Amino acid sequence: MARYRGPVEKLERRFGVSLALKGERRLVGKSALDKRPYGPGQHGQRRGKVSEYGLQLAEKQKAKAMYGTSEKQFRTLFKEANRLEGNTGENLIRLIESRLDNVVYRMGFASTRRFARQLVTHGHILVDGKRVDIPSYSVRAGQKIEVREKSKKNPQILRALELTAQTGIVPWVDIDKDKIFGIFTRFPQREEVVIPIEERLIVELYSK
Repeated sequence: MARYRGPVEKLERRFGVSLALKGERRLVGKSALDKRPYGPGQHGQRRGKVSEYGLQLAEKQKAKAMYGTSEKQFRTLFKEANRLEGNTGENLIRLIESRLDNVVYRMGFASTRRFARQLVTHGHILVDGKRVDIPSYSVRAGQKIEVREKSKKNPQILRALELTAQTGIVPWVDIDKDKIFGIFTRFPQREEVVIPIEERLIVELYSK
């Protein structure tokens, strides 16, 4: 299945939680979810009983929407997480958090993961001094992520960095706002990753 390219705020209303898909609008309380906290469509305010499978499927779809992955990419990440030692759900979160587009977002160079993905695919991001244009690239601990010199005055990037004063920077990255680069210092612990995702349900879904 292809990556979703429709109205992203409709997804947040469908799931009933903020997935950080609209950046600044979310921070100032102007997102569609804030205005209309119920599902989209004529019958959006009617929420029937959801089966166990429905809950599991919705959790997977929510995670895919939040991180902007395709079904194939998400399944590949799950298989890798399942192969590693330890808790599969926690491994999945650590792997998806180490995607280059997500790391760019976590460093505050983009206000949304979607914009971070665009920065990567358009060649604005360097990894250890070399251009990497693959959003799904897996960043390793200690690698340096930076915005290329020609793009450091991009107003959207500068605005995103300003917004980090409200959102804060996650503890597993170190950034230099002036030089617009950061170091992915380590993989995050599950309790550090604040997201509205119950990965346990995703593991149950794929384990059937």
